[in-house]
Order: sequence, then structure tokens, then C-alpha cells
Amino acid sequence: MTFRPVKSTSVGQPTLEGAGVHLYRAFGFHKPREFDPFLLFDDFRNDDPKQFEKGFPWHPHRGIETITYVLDGEVEHGDSLGNKGVLGAGSVQWMTAGSGIMHQEMPRGNARGQMHGFQLWANLPSSLKMTAPRYQDIQAHDIPEIIDDDGTKVKIVTGSFWGKHGPVDGVAADPLYLDISVPPNTRKVLPVDTYANTFAYVFAGAGSFRDASNPYGVRVEKEVNGAEINIRDMSGNRTLVTFDTGNEIVVNAGPEGVRFLLVSGQPIEEPVAWHGPIVMNTREELMLAMQELNNGTFIKDQRDH
Repeated sequence: MTFRPVKSTSVGQPTLEGAGVHLYRAFGFHKPREFDPFLLFDDFRNDDPKQFEKGFPWHPHRGIETITYVLDGEVEHGDSLGNKGVLGAGSVQWMTAGSGIMHQEMPRGNARGQMHGFQLWANLPSSLKMTAPRYQDIQAHDIPEIIDDDGTKVKIVTGSFWGKHGPVDGVAADPLYLDISVPPNTRKVLPVDTYANTFAYVFAGAGSFRDASNPYGVRVEKEVNGAEINIRDMSGNRTLVTFDTGNEIVVNAGPEGVRFLLVSGQPIEEPVAWHGPIVMNTREELMLAMQELNNGTFIKDQRDH
């Protein structure tokens, strides 16, 4: 067994998206090879409705899959194919945009005005770029949860872990998407695929993902707001951790425990031509998509697929 060393840690950056949604972007638009098959990851947790209620009005997607995981509040969605629904607390939507859809996502806060959730974009290989769009809406009670002997809790959105399988299926990147909570001052070793690109995103508590002998971390360089500083590595809220190769990661939870998403997927290793919500393989394909948006032929007849 080989532990994956930490390759980098960084903090999500404040970003404005949609019609004025304040969120934090962990990665996106700049390093598609580094995170392949993943393209972008946004943390849209917010406790002020004024900073998210205008939502994400009608916009196109082609060539990707979007994964929306709601912790609190709701996201009402609809698209040009007539699909509509509401994602509640604890639910997941895995949308395969494929050949193209127009859709909108409108967040609503819970009783306390909170809207907490995440969105991940996964690339599609060239063979599936123009596949028929589809949705997988998974309710909270359908996501299996395992509680280990030491109190560690793992929710399995997709992939196989500790003998159970997540409810999302047929996803091109064959990813693992887990929501993991580790109790205070606990060291936990977690299996992952050796060569899949893997990242962790901390959103509660703190912990160290280095193979330290205690949960209080080691002194490392860390990027905060674009500057490298030396700190004791206890990765906390909104910290993105990336790993080198190996078949296990280790986390040492801090005194308040740690909760994080663990995501991994097999690299597609194809060229990426990217403009906003449209991701193709070549500039010519990207230009064609933009032309189709302008002339009204972007949405394909599903009978052609």
C-alpha cells in the first residue's frame, strides 16, 4: 500500500457567477490537464439570500456533465427539453449535457435563508460529446451512508467504497464522489484508485492530509489569496487538496473533526477546447457550437441519438 503525498493545497477564491451569485471557486478554466477529467468546482454556500437568489438563468451546456450536491436549501431547475424539478437538502443531480441543452438553476434558501451546496463539472470524452442529454436526480435517502467503527461517516454518491455502491451510474469518468466526516483527533486511511486524479475539498472542521504521526499537521508552504506562506498544515474550510499517485490517502482530523468531499476520476487525456459552459475537443467544434447557438440549431432532435 502506498500513501498519496499531497501535491498542492489552495483556498477557494471568491467569484461572481450567473445573475450575481457569490460563490467560491476551488478550480476551473485554467488547468484542465491537472484535474482531468474534472474541469471546474464551485462552492456556493451562502447565508445571505441577496447573494444567491438571482440564480443562474437560462444558459447552454454541451460536452460536459455537471454534478450538483445540495447540503441546505433547494435548487429549482428546468431545461429546454421540458425537464424540471427541485433538488432538496442532501440530494444530488448528475446532468449529462451531451449534445446540448439550455437550462436554468434557481437556488432558494432554507428557513434560515441558507443555501449550501457544490457544483462539479466533469468532461466527456470525444465519443460521448454529442450523446443525448440525461438527468439523474438522486434524493438524500437514496445515497448510502456507511459508519465505520471509529465513527467515520461516508456518503457514497457514485463509485464503489467499503463494499457499497453509489446510486449514480453510467458516468463517463467512472468517478468516485464521497462526502466524508472524520471524528476529532482521528487518523483515517482511505482507499483510492492508484492512477485516478484525486482531490479533497474541506468544508467543515480541519485536518491534515499528510502522513503525519499526529493530527496537528506539519509546517508547509500553502497558497492563500495567491501568496505562498508558511503555516502549520491544518486544511480547513474551503481548502482544496490535490494528491500525487498512490492507492491510499491519510487524513488526521483536528480537534473539531473534519468533513470533506473526496473525488477521483480516470483522466480522459484528450485535447480541451473550452468556452464557458461549452467544452469540446477542437476549436472548430467550439466555433460550430457557437454558430448553432446563434442560429437556433444548438438543441438536437433526440431521435437522432
